[in-house]
Amino acid sequence: MSRVMPGSVKHSEPTESDEGQNAQPNIRPIPQEKEENLNIPDGGYGWVVVICQLLITATTWGVNGSFGVFLDHYLTTNAFPGTSKIAYAFIGGLSISQITLVAPLVTFSARILGIRPTLCVGIVFETASLIAASYASKTWHLIVTQGLLFGWGCSFLYIGTYGIIPQWFSTKNGVATGIAASGSGLGGLIFSLGARKMISQLGLPWTFRIIAIATGVVNSICMALMRHRNMEIQPRQHAFDYRLLKSVKFILILIWICCSGLGYTVVLFSLPNNAINIGATAQQAATVGAMANLGMAIGRPVVGYFSDRVGRINMSAIASILSAIFALCLWTSGTSYGVLIAFAILGGLVFGSFWPMTGPVLVDVFGTRMLPTTLSVSWTLVSIPTAFAEAIALTLRRDGKSAYLFVQVFAGCMFLAATIALVILRFWPLVNQYGKRAKVNQSA
Repeated sequence: MSRVMPGSVKHSEPTESDEGQNAQPNIRPIPQEKEENLNIPDGGYGWVVVICQLLITATTWGVNGSFGVFLDHYLTTNAFPGTSKIAYAFIGGLSISQITLVAPLVTFSARILGIRPTLCVGIVFETASLIAASYASKTWHLIVTQGLLFGWGCSFLYIGTYGIIPQWFSTKNGVATGIAASGSGLGGLIFSLGARKMISQLGLPWTFRIIAIATGVVNSICMALMRHRNMEIQPRQHAFDYRLLKSVKFILILIWICCSGLGYTVVLFSLPNNAINIGATAQQAATVGAMANLGMAIGRPVVGYFSDRVGRINMSAIASILSAIFALCLWTSGTSYGVLIAFAILGGLVFGSFWPMTGPVLVDVFGTRMLPTTLSVSWTLVSIPTAFAEAIALTLRRDGKSAYLFVQVFAGCMFLAATIALVILRFWPLVNQYGKRAKVNQSA
């Protein structure tokens, strides 16, 4: 049986406004007793699902997390002459934005075709995009392959399976999701170091091809082993439910996700070139990016573990404020290689934790059945800021050893804004109740 964690908000249906107005007559909220009797096993075969999700995350977000190495290669070697820095940065941002932008299409595919056909589409897109990127001779080739098509492949794989873990876990949902999300850090660590080595020894084309083969094989195995509980849970798989935008609680969650996404993308993609800027070698720059991914691999399960004990919203707020502190205090002091390594590891522990915590927070607020719908809307809208995150970072970059100062402050402010949104969400029941009392007093 599911339970409401400390620091969570009792979930409610988005068709009922937060101002206490009556729901529309033809829309009925989910009965609370059904949400409490979903008979979630809290383990069992769910741990196989966790491992599969970890591997899928490693071969999607992990590969994306290594883009900083590719970006540094493009910038330092002038791989495609005449291409601006903004255009190069747009490739990585486009990839991340596509993962979330096509979430409604993935949700629709999962509902109509099923999970395995959806994953099969993702495998084809991802593998084909990387192989096609190996033959790129112009910048727009990379934008279409490494950016657009790769993002679509990642979306069908990652978004297609993200909502399955909560079907298997209730009290351990946070730690299970955190373990699965650590695949982003592990994959980023492996692919960052591997890509750097392969680019220097085998060249860019074969680097793309080897990654394509590796991800295709791993994801095919995961597709065969992945198992959902849709028959038991009966999730609501709406591609885009606009009524969620009437919910203040959902808007606050959306602000948290978007601001965190901006900060996360800016940090992850900027670190390798930031290292080059302060005098580090190419190998040292790759190590900085790898250390950030190592921090995420360690930090996400830890954040998930404590979220099951102190509350998902509480722990997400703690991770967000720590991200802001590390960015504003430690990263801004990163004018030496050692300080940059320290920030990469410490910041990595927390600055990407919003990805694994989005699902558990949405479950706490809106319920398990509403998770596919709330995720679909969330991922779609977060695609807008993440698409331009690194382009914004390169625009803010200046010359000299303090070239990334404005970038660092920007990232820290985004994490700070995310924290404020979560604090308001945490105390929203009190704020809402106070507002109602004020209205009653005014009418009296």
